[in-house]
Amino acid sequence: MKFRAAIFVAFLLLWATPAFSQACSMCYSTAKATSKDGQRAISRGVIVLLVPPLGFMTLGVWMAFRYGSKRDREQTDHVNWELRQIEES
Repeated sequence: MKFRAAIFVAFLLLWATPAFSQACSMCYSTAKATSKDGQRAISRGVIVLLVPPLGFMTLGVWMAFRYGSKRDREQTDHVNWELRQIEES
């Protein structure tokens, strides 16, 4: 199983290699050629575009953990209730 996982990870890394090599030199040179205010605006724009997806992902992971712990707590309570019923009878 570990071997299959290693092959899968290697495949994903090799598949993504072309994306890493596409650092757009034209975009980089255009951004570097702008004034300091323009560079600051680009940096702020990147952050503004980054915040909503990170917020949604954080909220989603938090809700998933909350739901999982609530489900586990309910299952434990149900099992404990059944054990008490068996002991009482």
